[in-house]
Amino acid sequence: MTTLNQLRQTLTHRQALKIISGLQNFDSQFVAMVVEAATLGGATFVDIAADRNLIRQTKAQTNLPVCVSAIAPEKLVEAVDAGADLVEIGNYDSFYTQGRIFSGLEVIALTKATRNLLPETLLSVTVPHTLPLDQQVTLAEELVACGADIIQTEGGTSSNPLHSGILGLIEKAAPTLAAAHAISRAVSVPVLCASGLTDVTIPMAIAAGASGVGVGSAVNQLKDQIAMIAVVRSLKESLNSASVILR
Repeated sequence: MTTLNQLRQTLTHRQALKIISGLQNFDSQFVAMVVEAATLGGATFVDIAADRNLIRQTKAQTNLPVCVSAIAPEKLVEAVDAGADLVEIGNYDSFYTQGRIFSGLEVIALTKATRNLLPETLLSVTVPHTLPLDQQVTLAEELVACGADIIQTEGGTSSNPLHSGILGLIEKAAPTLAAAHAISRAVSVPVLCASGLTDVTIPMAIAAGASGVGVGSAVNQLKDQIAMIAVVRSLKESLNSASVILR
């Protein structure tokens, strides 16, 4: 079974775990740490920045499928040429801090351009959380019509928890959980719930209708390799327990 077939199978079984190093993280040593943690911790696939050397390094390091994120279609073409297994239009969080907002029309245009350039490549597209929820659902439907194979949700950066502890973790994840619930009921493709998730909220994402989850900051904000591996394992255990409960 190929790595992409394995990925599709985990999405079907609602057990996919993507570990995200960061769309603008080009530190090869640090990305290697994140990828190693994902591999040893039991993740399904990894998501890295669009850089040829980074892609080649990651492909040599792990047997996990490698997803490459960018907001420029030509960079995604270069990524596939360098060995990327699938591509992602999204992981916009780093741009929001710069005041960069993505409209529905822009995301549709990026999706169409990418699909035209890469007609056979597995394509994931993130729906911007800056849109009202009903518009997120409509956009997701349009993106699938344009050729998106996976829809990813987000929302962690728009959430400002009022409490600490477990309640705060749930508050942090609420926007992306709401999007996963609404979008998963409107589209026929897998929905990957991402942004602000932890082992506490992953089961909620699966219960909401997600086929898998994407986690970045819970792992890539750490500086210690052992701690990274421990977190990925905890995320994987949380995901597995959620999938068992829902069977």
